[in-house]
Amino acid sequence: MARIGVIGSEGRMGQALTAAIASGGHDCSGGVDKGGVDKGGVAALAKVSDALVDFSAPAALADTLAAARAAGTAIVIGTTGLEAAHHALIDDAARQIAILQTGNTSLGVTLLAHLVQEAAARLGDDWDIEIVEMHHRMKVDAPSGTALLLGAAAAEGRGIDLAAHSERGRDGETGARQQGAIGFASLRGGTVAGDHSVTFAGDEERITLTHNAENRMIFARGAVKAAEWLIGRDAGRYTMNDVLSL
Repeated sequence: MARIGVIGSEGRMGQALTAAIASGGHDCSGGVDKGGVDKGGVAALAKVSDALVDFSAPAALADTLAAARAAGTAIVIGTTGLEAAHHALIDDAARQIAILQTGNTSLGVTLLAHLVQEAAARLGDDWDIEIVEMHHRMKVDAPSGTALLLGAAAAEGRGIDLAAHSERGRDGETGARQQGAIGFASLRGGTVAGDHSVTFAGDEERITLTHNAENRMIFARGAVKAAEWLIGRDAGRYTMNDVLSL
């Protein structure tokens, strides 16, 4: 039985994580959140946990990583909206502790990203790639972390830099689509937990790979599985592909 602490415990994902930890036969060693602190804050929580799972906010990441490093505690980071500076912090901390960072902890999405990379590697850049995602009305970042994860998989398959080949927010007279570009479209509304589709559009044919999340518990269960896998690993930066041995 593992002791797993939750960062962002009062949010929707935090509550789902607490339930998933219990249903997985583990002990929730506590939680911290901007709205309230349990068991003395993140530093104290890290000391009594075998692993932390963070679904909070990018602004909290530096303090969370510092606490995890001080305690030598592994951490799963599922927070989205991270920027280059956050990834630099993760890279630095991964020299001392085991860290798994991902834009999506769903096992199904992990496999989808693998399939996207495989398809992109085998289809030429005359096949246009478009990624469409939809989430609930309360989501604050776009494109979603999962959409960016899928875009990164497609870019890796093609051996290109995603940032240099992205097309977003098309509006008005945008001109023709650039060959080899990876397009993103974001939809928001209702209570959608997360829908993602990657379309490869060639001349007179299309291939679409899709994942539909019906409940955020799939992310919570995947995060718990990732934490189980991460405990006891050597220091380093890991992904959900490692969990599924892809």
